[in-house]
Amino acid sequence: MDVELKIDPGRQEPKIIILAGEDNDTLRRLAEELSALSLGPIPVWQGDRTQLLPQAEFLRFYADGKGVSAQTAGETWAVRLRLYELEERLDPRQFVRISNSEIVNLKRVTALDLSLAGTIRMTLDGTVHTYVSRRYVKKIKEILELGRGRGNGTK
Repeated sequence: MDVELKIDPGRQEPKIIILAGEDNDTLRRLAEELSALSLGPIPVWQGDRTQLLPQAEFLRFYADGKGVSAQTAGETWAVRLRLYELEERLDPRQFVRISNSEIVNLKRVTALDLSLAGTIRMTLDGTVHTYVSRRYVKKIKEILELGRGRGNGTK
């Protein structure tokens, strides 16, 4: 495979073009994987201070009445994007919406409590607790492969 990188100083986001002699499933999977990659950090604010943080830093994003907040292990930041805009920018293999007002980083989930009727309690980094809304429970169980066919229900 031949790989080439061209730098265009005026370009805001990377553009990837796959040139091939014929179409096949491997190329289609590669294109899907590449388009799912979100390479950019997320801009966040605390008062007059702004930072660009890598996506892996975030535990969750949530609506808080004043807008959208982003929580990291040590701080909470303001985000000037709406949740649906964040959802488009975040890596879909890492981030998932758990309610109309919250998106969590699945790689930071340390515990799940399935004993609650109709919902799931998630623990992020061992200290932050949040809840999957009833509307999203089925989707989250599928993503985390928590189906009924796994084991005898004990554990």
